[in-house]
Amino acid sequence: MFRNLLFLLLLLSAHVACGQVRFGYLSYQKIIRMMPEYKNAIQNLQILKDKCNEEAKRSEDELVRKYAEFLQGQKDFPENILQKRQNELQSLINNGIKFREETETLLQNAEVEMRQEAMNKLNQAIESVGQEQNLAFVLNTDNNTCPFINKVAGTDISHMVLVKLGLAKSNVTNVSAPTNNTSNKSSEKQDTLIQTADTDTISNDFLKSIDSSLMHITPN
Repeated sequence: MFRNLLFLLLLLSAHVACGQVRFGYLSYQKIIRMMPEYKNAIQNLQILKDKCNEEAKRSEDELVRKYAEFLQGQKDFPENILQKRQNELQSLINNGIKFREETETLLQNAEVEMRQEAMNKLNQAIESVGQEQNLAFVLNTDNNTCPFINKVAGTDISHMVLVKLGLAKSNVTNVSAPTNNTSNKSSEKQDTLIQTADTDTISNDFLKSIDSSLMHITPN
């Protein structure tokens, strides 16, 4: 972040010296959330997450069933059967933990890949507008990066980018990216869905508790 700001300051200084300071600004997240490519990525990622969670739930149910059977019959099991059942449970626990780790990696990679199409398209639109408007650079105002922008030198290119993307008409005079409470709530909900490490993914606490209990069980 510091290097980016330093680069922009140097670039700005160069243009000030030439007397040609013109730049654009927009909210990257507000625009990308409006793109159908981004919305499709959200939906596809949620479908993938649901399938992974369904498989994790199936494995958990199997572990619960076998663990209950183990607790019920452990006093009557011969030593060899007791050891066999313990090994089976340990294998289920290890497989469950491994599956969740692999799922997390899968979802992270899928998120990057699914979002890439929308990001590439948006970046191209921003570059095109910047070239057409002869702008020195374009600032992303997300996360309060620029609390103040002098509109004499800076131009909000949100609407121009939306036109490039086919999401707005060129004859609309308002150049600000349209926002309202409803769209903000929808955007926040989408951002929650895109997070890969969310509360929908089954935690390892249950597996670890069973694993710990097995360690304290000794054959009769």
